[in-house]
Amino acid sequence: QVQLVESGGGLVQPGGSLRLSCAASGSSSSSIYVMGWYRQAPGKQRELAARITRGGLANYADSVKGRFSISRDNAKNTVYLQMSSLQPEDTAVYYCNVKIGWASEVWGQGTQVTVSS
Repeated sequence: QVQLVESGGGLVQPGGSLRLSCAASGSSSSSIYVMGWYRQAPGKQRELAARITRGGLANYADSVKGRFSISRDNAKNTVYLQMSSLQPEDTAVYYCNVKIGWASEVWGQGTQVTVSS
């Protein structure tokens, strides 16, 4: 199976930047095709922020386009989310999600991102 370790969350001021990392390990980590980041703000539904395929094709939620950039290092089985121009509405728990093969998926434990003055 696959285990995910997330890091990089924290407290930043509006306009600041933060970089999230999610490292996958385990016997199936070489079979990961899609990696992404979801976020859930207090009192709101979980939503997709960004995702990327093994070949590097990425897509983003409209709310983060132009500010967030997702990338991955396949050799390290790690996905990154570079977040810039952060705003208070970006405050949420960010969850790493990976799709294994064609059917299975695994969720990370979540990392808190807080944007506040």
